Amino acid sequence: MKSGLIMEGGAMRGMFTCGVIDVFMEEGIAFDGAAGISAGAVFGCNFKSRQIGRPIRYNKNYCRDPRYCSMRSLLKTGDLYGVDFCYHELPDILDPFDAAAFKENPMDFYVGATNVETGKILFHNCRDGGENDIQWMRASASMPIVSRPVQIGKYTLLDGGIADPIPFRFMEKKGYDRNVIVLTQPLGYRKKKSAPAIQALLRRYPAVVKTMAVRHKIYNWQLDQIRERELAGKAIVIRPAGDLRIGHTEKNPRELERVYQAGRSEAKRQLDKIRTFLASI
Repeated sequence: MKSGLIMEGGAMRGMFTCGVIDVFMEEGIAFDGAAGISAGAVFGCNFKSRQIGRPIRYNKNYCRDPRYCSMRSLLKTGDLYGVDFCYHELPDILDPFDAAAFKENPMDFYVGATNVETGKILFHNCRDGGENDIQWMRASASMPIVSRPVQIGKYTLLDGGIADPIPFRFMEKKGYDRNVIVLTQPLGYRKKKSAPAIQALLRRYPAVVKTMAVRHKIYNWQLDQIRERELAGKAIVIRPAGDLRIGHTEKNPRELERVYQAGRSEAKRQLDKIRTFLASI
């Protein structure tokens, strides 16, 4: 049996996940493998590099910086989140990502991105935290319409949340059968069908349009499956108690901290249960 940590995305709802993983690191809770989608990838990578507090710190420090996220960046570059700043200047200079620690940690760390040619998910095991891994993380978090697709080898990729928002089945197929799943929506949440205008804006990628048309069904089915596993004691789910009420591009550091603290509180509340669950492997 193997333990897995699964982290969904949700833009700045991901501050909730940051709070969860910081508590895990502080308390010495480890996993054999982890998988992150979108924000779960770009924030969750800090769990493998063992950098407690890094994503909440840099988000609070730079959330108002137009180089980080702004309409100016979108209009100028085609990316709402500035690629050079977010994936080079920030992790290389301003708040360094510890690629050496990431590489030394034997935990597998999978990120998923959507292949725009097929509309299907592709996964990559990030092993060394180098440029190729960073590009896969970027691809996983490249939200449609407000991000340019990312070219990696023969693949053109967009946000993994389009095709596989919560990759629990991928992890189960990899042999991870004792999973802790971090969600960023409360119990009872149901996704609605995406607006036709969104699909129209993606008409260059008909396979993505096709997947987007059923994305709400995929997501809601995943929530139902996860709930079944939770009630059967086959998985532990950490989710917010209610709607996090935070914007995708939140500019208020206090709001980021509020959602981060909500994640910390929920992780602490379930610590004993998680330890017992993982100890049974």
